[in-house]
Amino acid sequence: MKRPGRNTWDKIATAVTATSVLLILFIITSVLVITISGGWNTLSWEFLTQFPKEGMTKGGIFPAIVGTALMTLIMTLAAVPLGAITAVYLAEYASEHSVFAKTIRFAVKTLAVVPSIIFGLFGLGFFIKFIGYHIDSAFYGGQSHWGQPNLLWASLTMALLTLPIVIVSVEESIRTVPREMREASLALGATKWQTIKKVVIPGSLSGILTGTILAISRGAGEVAPILFTGAAYYLADIPHKMSEQFMSLGYHIYIMSTQSTNVDETLPIQFATTLVLLLLTFSLSLIAVFLRYRIRKKAKR
Repeated sequence: MKRPGRNTWDKIATAVTATSVLLILFIITSVLVITISGGWNTLSWEFLTQFPKEGMTKGGIFPAIVGTALMTLIMTLAAVPLGAITAVYLAEYASEHSVFAKTIRFAVKTLAVVPSIIFGLFGLGFFIKFIGYHIDSAFYGGQSHWGQPNLLWASLTMALLTLPIVIVSVEESIRTVPREMREASLALGATKWQTIKKVVIPGSLSGILTGTILAISRGAGEVAPILFTGAAYYLADIPHKMSEQFMSLGYHIYIMSTQSTNVDETLPIQFATTLVLLLLTFSLSLIAVFLRYRIRKKAKR
């Protein structure tokens, strides 16, 4: 029996990979078409700036937009610096044979595959029942201020969720910087920290930004962790303190599609809210692409 030639295998590989790409494009296009066609007519300035009305069957999603933005901002401030510092240590300071570094990498990889609902249960037990309870006992005479779901605990829980993504992406970006550039810097008399600050981090900045913003994009759309730690069904006002609950776009979609008084009547609101969430995450991705383009262009000069 004659074996297939090299050209035959090349054609099979081309067909399989092209089919995979077309399948992904079809799925993405279908999601966009269904979401845009279902929510475009509802999307308006009033929808973006008003509070929900009449049992959330009318009105807008303003508090959910504000809550999502605040949670994403606090999550970013907590996760990115800690994740970047950890990645710099693993890539630049830790020995390849270090048991401590191997333990950290194992922990990071393990956290990356933990279901998001587990992070929510951890946030409930650690941040609310342990830290919040003891803060209330020590400073508020046992009255519940921090020992309840709120914006801060939800944001920190989401920071833990995105931390493995930030660490892995930043470490991989740092490792793309050629070793010769480090050695040249050290040979010129620079210290280890000066080499990291002036050579390694600028050389890997575009990858760091891309990975970081992709991690933030994922965090902005997660729902399960904030179910236990801070998201509210409905609020008549936006949060003014980090110890208050907040509304989230992802949780709002979940509520409208499962617990609304009239699910069919709220379908346009569900599609429009989904469209806003998609636009938010796509905007973050576009920012990453734009920053990467500017940094690469500046580096070539």
